[in-house]
Amino acid sequence: MALHRYSFELAKTSPDLEGYFALRQAIFCQEQGLFDHDDADNLDGVAYPIISIDHDAKPEDRVVGVVRIYEKSPRLWYGGRLGVHPNYRRVGRIGKGLIQKAVTTANTWGCDRFLATVQEQNVRFFQRLHWNSLEEMVLCDRPHHLMEADLAHYPPNSEERPVLSWSVQKVS
Repeated sequence: MALHRYSFELAKTSPDLEGYFALRQAIFCQEQGLFDHDDADNLDGVAYPIISIDHDAKPEDRVVGVVRIYEKSPRLWYGGRLGVHPNYRRVGRIGKGLIQKAVTTANTWGCDRFLATVQEQNVRFFQRLHWNSLEEMVLCDRPHHLMEADLAHYPPNSEERPVLSWSVQKVS
């Protein structure tokens, strides 16, 4: 699988938002069992959804990775709900690309700190991407780490910050 067939972008259209929420539900509810039926929460109303798209896939299967970012307070950003479709986890760059897009986008929009709660099994992956563990915690009965990105490794990009005019509430 060539990397050029994948892109990382804000989800803005109804089909992309539907794919974004469907993949989140499949990963966090069905696969991991972290939530009963739906993982949507109040942060979805203020978060910017980011997706990885497989341009060679059928339109209904094109969203292969997800993450969301939101500004918790001025210049303090969080990322969350990072997930990659099981068939794409061995591609090796989808998760990394989503993290890169998330942090560089927040850095462009005014970010002094970028944090995320990361499931314990993914901590080493994040550390290789220049993240530091700040503390250990338990969320949804699972061990997590609060981690912080080293912004020096995530330079700003050219992504303009859109007004949240689309409905990021669950579309389907």
